[in-house]
Amino acid sequence: MAWTFLRASSVFVALASCSAADLEHRIDALLEATSPKASARPLGVAGIHVVDLTTGRTVYRHNENLLLAPASNFKLLTTALALERLGVDYRFTTRVVREVSGDLVLIGAGDPSLSDRGVLKRPSPRSAAQAIEELAGQVIARGITQIDGDVVGDDSVYPWEPYPSSWTQDDTLHGFGAPVSALSLNDNVVTVLIQPAGSAGQLSQLTISPAFEYLMIDNRIVTSMRGGDVRIRVERSAGSRHWTITGAIPAGHSPVIESLPVDDPALFAAAALYDALTRRGVAVHGRAVARHRVASELYVPVEGEEVASLTSPPLTDMLQVMDKLSVNLHAELMLREAGRVKRGDGTTRAGLAELAAFLAEIGVSAGDWRAEDGSGLSRNDMVTPRLVTQVLVQQWRKFGDEFIALLPAGGEDGTLEHRLCCMGSGRAVQAKTGTLSRAMALSGFADAGTKDRFAFSILVNGFAAPPSTVRDWVDKIATALLE
Repeated sequence: MAWTFLRASSVFVALASCSAADLEHRIDALLEATSPKASARPLGVAGIHVVDLTTGRTVYRHNENLLLAPASNFKLLTTALALERLGVDYRFTTRVVREVSGDLVLIGAGDPSLSDRGVLKRPSPRSAAQAIEELAGQVIARGITQIDGDVVGDDSVYPWEPYPSSWTQDDTLHGFGAPVSALSLNDNVVTVLIQPAGSAGQLSQLTISPAFEYLMIDNRIVTSMRGGDVRIRVERSAGSRHWTITGAIPAGHSPVIESLPVDDPALFAAAALYDALTRRGVAVHGRAVARHRVASELYVPVEGEEVASLTSPPLTDMLQVMDKLSVNLHAELMLREAGRVKRGDGTTRAGLAELAAFLAEIGVSAGDWRAEDGSGLSRNDMVTPRLVTQVLVQQWRKFGDEFIALLPAGGEDGTLEHRLCCMGSGRAVQAKTGTLSRAMALSGFADAGTKDRFAFSILVNGFAAPPSTVRDWVDKIATALLE
């Protein structure tokens, strides 16, 4: 069924007129307000499923068995898989080993926490730069002043498959499409802070983080007259580290941030460690290099003397970062780690096979989903709203409010910081957002501040209305659960 949008004032009238009605009538009123007669801007197809957490009873359904693109709501499935297969206290350990050959090897283990990201309630204990400095400090504390070979970034615990299938070429030009590697530093991106110069006509000023030489950036952004628009375009030469940034930024404008994905995360991390060691006076006779393996090769652990290591925070802290900030890379790493731990194969394929096994265990029908990655960035990922609520209810029954705490809180943090705020009287929504071109989703938990607590999933696909309009409509449905 296709619907179209009524003006916001009409929606508010519809909600007010049914304020005394039950939940079903409230949501029906929102659906009716988007009937084809209302406007000429279609919403597309929506699927909605709402379950009472206490009784497990379905209290609202609409296209709940329809396969729809979940966008980042797919991370809810990956989160559940990680909790079930890895455990709440699971940690990753990144090591530095000195081989007999003289190479110093930085060995990735899939840790997503070597990153500058954090969340409001549980900030990360260290930034990406601090992590590298800490490793370099440990190396020097072992009395190492000279490295006879190379500084090697080794990500071979997972086969080198940087992009899941059906990720687009355009995705790989943005931070949300950074390549996946068992050795990931700073979410495998270089952050560029762009600031206007003092007067129009001058080149803008760039500040790079992490602050060591890796990407080659051709800055062609000019400072324009005050009050103008920001126009910035980034382009990368195919398969290279060379980026060209063009456009204009008005004088006096606040800084603009661009996240540029690196080409080879293992090499990027090795270069960072190389830089940290040489700045501290260590003589390195070789260079920074990467060590990968293809899927057909057996994994061979690195042998030698361990000279440094870092251990990640517990899994729940990392999942909170992943879900609240919707980090695609972290979801892909969690999926691959589940595959490695349970099937001895750190690939997307193995992770999805383990996800299929988990979903079958909790009674999910194989026809209720299909996927090609763990983050929802793939346009071929499809789920039913009923499957999403099934996972939410199962995880809540097993982990309680600790699972809910992983998700963005309306009006407070993460991707819901500026949405669903100011409910009052103990009412709240904590839910995972999701956005792709013509796909929008919101799934999670609604607490009405009384005995009413719901798990819900709202998936909308194929809309032609502006995304902001669809987002407002989705938020109205979530709010209706609290009335």
